[in-house]
Amino acid sequence: MTRLRVLFLAALMTAAPLADAVARDLDQSRDQREEPRQRPDQREQRISLAEAERSVRAGRPGRYLNASDRGNVIVVRWAYPDGRIADITVDARSGRIIGER
Repeated sequence: MTRLRVLFLAALMTAAPLADAVARDLDQSRDQREEPRQRPDQREQRISLAEAERSVRAGRPGRYLNASDRGNVIVVRWAYPDGRIADITVDARSGRIIGER
C-alpha cells in the first residue's frame, strides 16, 4: 500500500510541472493573437477640418464652402472661380489629398 502511494505521489510530482508549462504556453500564444490595446493617448492622430481646408487651399484657386468628416476621410466642398463645385477628399490621418469629384 505504501509503494502504491509513493508511486502515485511521484507521478503527481512529474505531471504538475508539465501542466504548468502547458498553461504558460497557452497564455503566451493567446497574448500573441490578441491585438495590442491602445491607450487613449496613443490613438491615431487625425487632422482637423480646418487643417483639411488649408491642405486643399494650398495652390488651388477658388473658395471653401464646407467640410464634413466621414471617418477615414474628410470631404471638403470647394467652389472654383469658373463656378464649378467639387468635393475634394482628404485623408484624415495624413492630410494628403486623395481625389476630387
